[in-house]
Amino acid sequence: MSDTTRGRDGHGNTIPDAEESSDDRRLSNQATEIIAGKVEQVPVSKHPVSTIPETDVSWADIQRSRFNPWAWGTYVVLVLLAIVLPYWVGRKLALNHASVVLRVLSPFTPQGITFISWMVSMVGLAFLGLALVESSTWLWRHLFVFALAVEQLFAGACVLKFNFWYSTRVIYAEASALPNAANLGILAVIIGAGVFAVVYVGLLVAIRPDSTLNVFTHSWAAFLMFFFFEAVALLLAIFVGIPALSSV
Repeated sequence: MSDTTRGRDGHGNTIPDAEESSDDRRLSNQATEIIAGKVEQVPVSKHPVSTIPETDVSWADIQRSRFNPWAWGTYVVLVLLAIVLPYWVGRKLALNHASVVLRVLSPFTPQGITFISWMVSMVGLAFLGLALVESSTWLWRHLFVFALAVEQLFAGACVLKFNFWYSTRVIYAEASALPNAANLGILAVIIGAGVFAVVYVGLLVAIRPDSTLNVFTHSWAAFLMFFFFEAVALLLAIFVGIPALSSV
């Protein structure tokens, strides 16, 4: 029989004495944690009532409190300026200094110019996607504005618009193949992104959540699908678009 005297309650449960109850409480109120690379026993609270007060503030209220209208207003203005101002500068260069534009483009082949303009536009879309995912930081938003401005400068200098090959023929004459190639690279990114958006939304609507095909709607699958469509669009621009415009 144990030296420690124990009693029983009305239900037959053992009631520990004062010493055992104090030791058990002391040991049971500890937890094992790794602190500075060492395993240690730390005290934890067993308070029966939550010490964190209840609040009616929702996540939407928290996000609304962090919203800065002046910062976002300034950012919208910067985006609009990145769309309009570089395109205007590029158009002025094309109209008044076409020889300067051709001097910059002349070291490259039409295929190389298509790839460069495609890459610039792709980087801009990548920065936009990162800005949407990492919404807590402004770095990707600023990089998107910079890439957008560079892409618009390309578009303005190459007179990108509907039936652009007629305008480039008037401005650049026999050397219009190079600005035409730059326009094809930009259009390839836009068309590839549009096709991806339609296909991905269609998959989200058509595939049931419990289907094995639901793997195609995951983020990594969408990432690979996006670059697949963009790569196909680039190849079509190089091997189909450039020869077609050369015969116009």
